[in-house]
Amino acid sequence: MQAEQLLKEHVAKLASLTEEEFAHFFSHFKPHSFKKGQVVIREGDKVDVEYFVVSGCLKAFFINDDVKMHILQFAMPTWWTSDYNALYTRTKATISVDCITDVELLSLSNTDREKLCDELHSVERFFRWRTNKGFVAAQRRLLSLMNNDARARYEELLNLYPQLYSLVPKHLIAAYLGVSRETLSRLYHSH
Repeated sequence: MQAEQLLKEHVAKLASLTEEEFAHFFSHFKPHSFKKGQVVIREGDKVDVEYFVVSGCLKAFFINDDVKMHILQFAMPTWWTSDYNALYTRTKATISVDCITDVELLSLSNTDREKLCDELHSVERFFRWRTNKGFVAAQRRLLSLMNNDARARYEELLNLYPQLYSLVPKHLIAAYLGVSRETLSRLYHSH
């Protein structure tokens, strides 16, 4: 089973779980399949799960008052995504998540996550590590947006996640970088 093995390898990078512990952990996840273009979370939804990406690629985004899309995150295999503000504060979603490609996901409810963290110290450690890694990535991205020009942001993204360029349409990469499609085209062709 691909999903189970992928999650097991992902968790094993930082948490030691026995076969029995992992089976208990995995039993709390629910599989989902979505087609390209389908919405996983819509702005205004109640959010009570986070998603582990087994295959495919998603984007987390919001549309501002000027109807301009801002992409907060791409999520590829072994990445996690949700509207974390809505998930943790029990408020309505302020962002949307949809599928750039067909995707296979595993969902874990916030309630089950907390229960698992209480039951298994290794799981709590894993989620703490994952959250910390997410904060570091968010801080790095924010500093890059505040400090770097379009070329530096483009090169940083290319170096960190080269696989994005084969999965994600260029107009979405432009929205992630905060540049126009024309600017991205110039950067792409001069690289």
